[in-house]
Formats: sequence, structure tokens, C-alpha cells
Amino acid sequence: MAEIKFNSVSKSFDKKQVLKNLSFTIHSGECFTILGPSGCGKTVILRLIAGFETPDEGNIRIGETTVADGSKGYSLPPENRNIGVVFQDYAVWPHMTVLENVEYPLKMQGVPKEEAIQRARATLKQVNMEELENRLPYQLSGGQQQRVALARALVSRPAIMLLDEPLSNLDANLREEMRFEIKELQRSTNTTILYVTHDQEVALAISDRIAVMNERGEFQQVGTPQEIYENAVNPFVFQFLGISNFIPVIVEENGSTRLEKGGSMFLPLPKEVEIRGCRKFLAACRPMDIEISKNGGSLEGKIVRKAVLGAIIDYRIDLGGTLIRAQTQTEEASIKGLIFDEGEMCTADFARLIWYPLEETHG
Repeated sequence: MAEIKFNSVSKSFDKKQVLKNLSFTIHSGECFTILGPSGCGKTVILRLIAGFETPDEGNIRIGETTVADGSKGYSLPPENRNIGVVFQDYAVWPHMTVLENVEYPLKMQGVPKEEAIQRARATLKQVNMEELENRLPYQLSGGQQQRVALARALVSRPAIMLLDEPLSNLDANLREEMRFEIKELQRSTNTTILYVTHDQEVALAISDRIAVMNERGEFQQVGTPQEIYENAVNPFVFQFLGISNFIPVIVEENGSTRLEKGGSMFLPLPKEVEIRGCRKFLAACRPMDIEISKNGGSLEGKIVRKAVLGAIIDYRIDLGGTLIRAQTQTEEASIKGLIFDEGEMCTADFARLIWYPLEETHG
């Protein structure tokens, strides 16, 4: 049982509070990602679970065991927590071969030599590195070194793996390759994984659940990648999960809406959106949610910037003072004759909008 529970955990450094009364649960066997901006406290959570820090208040449980209790100043030593940790910088030992790097934790645990070698080789096979066991780190690529770090963390058969931005030093292709390998490792070993990152693409790709954390160390939303991406609870979460358009809209007394910048009429509020005295909203959408055409769309606009990004064309459109970004598939737009030039007029429709209230009036 490798469930992790935070119960009202608080932590400060030099009188600066990083976490305050934080409570959450990571289920046994799941990949749980904490996604947030740099400096928000996500690495502090990882260090608290690992035992490198002790909470000021609250307690942390792993399974049925309390591993830290702030009120008692108690913290179970890291070596007694059955946890593997992989950091951003790999930290593989340059003077040891791949096999020796992976075998080292077992050597420290007093595992007999032959058993340690067998387990190290079996773990290297899990990460597709078995044919490189005699190489030194300088002979490996960044992705291969990262695999060695993963194998070294896995070889002790930990119940929990803590991954702290382990892919940030890799190039885009390697990041994509490694994130799928991490997910496959989690499935095959049933290890509980906590992954902390500011990279929303990695979070969406590997997570069973994601917690989006703001700069004040607060969880804004916890849910599956699909739940959070499609139903972000507030603009912060929406913006953090990809390219975003936020269109300021004013609701008139008769219920119609208009753009705050430019004054043009906008799309009506859906019936299910409750006004409750609110007269200002942000209509949020992704660039791919906007369909642009020559004419016949709901709103008129002007193409002010065009960027061809290979398979995608990215446009910036001026809706009479309100700027939005729209993206189209290059091939599809070419077939339909819907590739625009800068300065050209167009019309826009919205496949999906999420409405966020900006202010409420109190009478």
C-alpha cells in the first residue's frame, strides 16, 4: 500500500510561508502530477514526502505509517521510507559504469553481489539500457543518462517514485520519448509516482490525475487531465494548460453581450451560465476552438499577424480592438482555400467557450 496523504501540512522558510494547511491524497499505484509555476512550492512537497524536509504543522502518511508530524517535530529518515527519487540533473556518478551506477543502491543496502547484479541488469532491461551496461556516463546521451537515473531509483523496488522535473534538460524529441517510457514503467511496476513540473504537455501525457498549483502554494484544481483541460475551474488553471484566449465581455441589462474593447456585439451567454449580479465575464477558448472563414461567421475581424508553423498556421486577429489567437491545420485550410494573409478581413466562429465571471455587484 503506497497511498500518500497530506493532512493540513504547512511549511515556511525564513519566515516565508510556502505551504499552508495543504491536504491531498495520492492513490496507491497512480501517477499524480503537481503542475505549477517555478517557486510555487511543488518541489517542497516532494522533499517533504522524501524526508528531506520536516513540516512545521500537519502530518504526512504513507500507507498506514505516519512518516512526518509537524506538531511533534518527527520525521522518519529518508532511507526508511522505501522511496526512489529522480532529480532534474540526473546525478549519475561519472566514474562508474551504467551497471555500477544502478547496482550502487543495492550495495549500500548490503544486498549480496550476485543478486545485486541480477537485479541491476533486470532493471536496466526495464528502461531499455541492458546493452549499454559497461559504458560510462560521458559515453551516453542525455536521454540515456536519464534512463540510468530512473533505473537506479527503481532498482530498490520502491513503493513510491518522486520525479522532480526529470525531463527539463532534454530536447523536445527526447522529452516526448521519455514521458511515454515513464508512464509505461509506472504501469508495469504499479509504483506510485509523484511528478512535479511546470510543463503542461508532460503533465497531460503521463498523469492519472493532476493538481494545478498557483504561486501561493495553493491547489486550484485536482482532476484527470481531461477534466482539467476541458473544464478548468478558473482562468489561472485554463491559462496554465495551454495557449489561451481571454475575451473581456460585458453583459447588458437586456442580457445581450458586447466586447469590452471595441464595443461590438458578442455571442450570447449560454442559458446554463448564471449571472448572479455579474456584469463582466471572460470568454475563454483555445486557438483551435476558433474557426475562421471568408464570410458568414459570427464576428468580423482582421488578420494582423500570420505565422506558418509547419502543420499549423497561427493567426492573430483583431476583433475591433480585441485581439485573439486562432490556429488552423495548414493542409485542411489549403484544401478549403482558407489561408489568409496579413491585413485581410475574415469572420470568426467559436466551437467552444468557457465563461468566467470577473466581478459581482452587491446591492
